[in-house]
Amino acid sequence: MTRNLLGYTVYANSLNDCANEMVAASLNGQRTCKVMACLNPHSYVVARTDQPFSAALQNMDWLIPDGTGVVKAAKWLGKPLNGRVTGPDVFEQTLRIQNANGGSVFFLGASEGTLTKIRERLARDFPNVTLAGTYSPPFKPEFSDADNAAMIAAVNAASPDLLWVGMTAPKQEKWLAAHRDQLNVGAAGAVGAAFDFFAGTVKRSPLILQKMGLEWLHRSLMSPGRLGKRNATSNPKFLAEVLKTKLGLIRHEQ
Repeated sequence: MTRNLLGYTVYANSLNDCANEMVAASLNGQRTCKVMACLNPHSYVVARTDQPFSAALQNMDWLIPDGTGVVKAAKWLGKPLNGRVTGPDVFEQTLRIQNANGGSVFFLGASEGTLTKIRERLARDFPNVTLAGTYSPPFKPEFSDADNAAMIAAVNAASPDLLWVGMTAPKQEKWLAAHRDQLNVGAAGAVGAAFDFFAGTVKRSPLILQKMGLEWLHRSLMSPGRLGKRNATSNPKFLAEVLKTKLGLIRHEQ
């Protein structure tokens, strides 16, 4: 089930539903890459002035409501969702499902140090999940054609069931949208900070704050120079957009 919200088709089922659907897609044998990405107030605001990013989000198979603000906006606009579904949570739930039933994964993104920690935790906590491979792309604003070819070749040589991309938004979403047809995988997800959370290089907000819908505030306080400044700018713009939509002052094309 989905909802048409603020110009996007947003996933409206549960976390477990999304994880199960992604795993099922990864095993369908067709290797037609279905893609998941996250929508939150910041990504929405960025996409308003970044057409390739907006197009990428509009063409996701699962655009999950990662931000509390998106869930609250949906309810206020009369298009309620099942609840907040975060990228890190979907990421780990798919691993639990694969650990019980089998499956392989590939991690694309992050530093070699972070990938080493991911490999170690995967082997320890999810021993029945096959690690197809990892790849740390060069750290640069834009990838060259050679960079892209190398990443695609590495993924396809490993032929994983699930591909996880952690390059931060909007780079990861645009990369997947541009190359999904070239990837020999069943499903892929753009999950950003999930790599750092899983590796333990960044500590996630306490569970109680996640359940209260205050993870964004905790992360802003922990990283005021980057996330705090970002949220202080994006959240008011997102709220203004929702208010204008509620009052009928703007309409969104779907």
